[in-house]
Amino acid sequence: MSEFLDLNNLESFWDKIKINLKNKKFEKEKIAMENSLGRICGEKIQARESLPPFSRSTVDGFAIKARDSAGASANLPTYFEVIGEIEMGEETELEIEEGEAVAIPTGGMLPKGADAVLMIEYTEYLDDNTIETTKAVAAGENVVVKGEDIEKGETLFTEGHRVRPRDIGAMAGLGITEIEVYNKPEVAVISTGDELIEPGEKAGPGEIKDINSYSITSLLSSYGAETKRAGIIKDEFDLLKNAVEKNLNSDLVLISGGSSVGIKDMTIKILDSIGEPGVLLHGLSIKPGKPTILAIIDGTPVIGLPGHPASAWTVTRILLKPIIQFLLGEIKAEEIGRINESSTDNNFDYSFQAELTRNVVSDKGREEYIPVRLFRDNEKLMAEPILGKSSLITTLVRGDALIRIDTYEEGKNKGDKIKVELIEPEIY
Repeated sequence: MSEFLDLNNLESFWDKIKINLKNKKFEKEKIAMENSLGRICGEKIQARESLPPFSRSTVDGFAIKARDSAGASANLPTYFEVIGEIEMGEETELEIEEGEAVAIPTGGMLPKGADAVLMIEYTEYLDDNTIETTKAVAAGENVVVKGEDIEKGETLFTEGHRVRPRDIGAMAGLGITEIEVYNKPEVAVISTGDELIEPGEKAGPGEIKDINSYSITSLLSSYGAETKRAGIIKDEFDLLKNAVEKNLNSDLVLISGGSSVGIKDMTIKILDSIGEPGVLLHGLSIKPGKPTILAIIDGTPVIGLPGHPASAWTVTRILLKPIIQFLLGEIKAEEIGRINESSTDNNFDYSFQAELTRNVVSDKGREEYIPVRLFRDNEKLMAEPILGKSSLITTLVRGDALIRIDTYEEGKNKGDKIKVELIEPEIY
């Protein structure tokens, strides 16, 4: 088919996806704070109280007025009258005046009138009620004041924020026990091929164990999607059609193997026969991933992935990640593709520069992605290309990052400083 030979650039793919997803309606749910790791905030999260809720000491020592320690030195120590002691975990009614001090533990509530704490190491008791110090402190030293971490009413996270482990700690400290998050998108992965069997089965002549549905669902789950393996489907029209129709209630359907040369015509006919508008493009100018299919069936995106494991995984990594981010509520429709190009997650860039260890040749006319192994040579970060056929999953297993060769480049040279992006920077 000429459609297969007329390769589409990635911009065309992103444009078609954005047009068909921009009116997507998102549902939300309330979940416990401790179960929110990796979920996307469906609301603005604001502090319901100040953190810390009271001014407290960060060291063991004595709470004082900082100005009373001014000029203290080994030659001219300063003296304080100790008027009491703060108990940990209790509110204090003590109030200090000029020249007074209160013994305080780390985390203890600062008494009224105090604005600094002398570390116990710099003090010495002269009698039961008198200490001296040779150390001057400034106002605010060794103290965290009420609301210094975050003020009541201040925004902690905006809508669309992906919850990280440290975020859960912050919410716990603020007494936030429940938050609203976007529902996880459901992704169905269909494996096709007469030769495929399940990993636990014994392979006969010409049979091979299914890799793609496991590697793809695992990758998408790490992005936050709710994934399901829809089974291995033989290369028969009715069987594949029924499998697609059965899973159209998902937010996204992936067909692994349905875009290969052998059954591409059948897959396209199936997708066009189920609903509108059907197949939007077949063939992308990327390597690996040339035979990728994009269809929209009654509002549900259906993407046909190459059958070779490394190709299927790479296409999922490059194309599906930003789509999943959108379906999660993490980015807006107009950011799809642009987010992919900038390689960012939670506004943090997981790409950096490394030196290439060997020449890499690439075919002009297709954007190419190659896995690399990272290692250090003295102080230099090196990237060693892992070259292999797209049917070999171990090229990815041995890789730490991906490099991209642009469409009109013929390759990269040994010694070039190149941008590398970690393959899997986060797993939730």
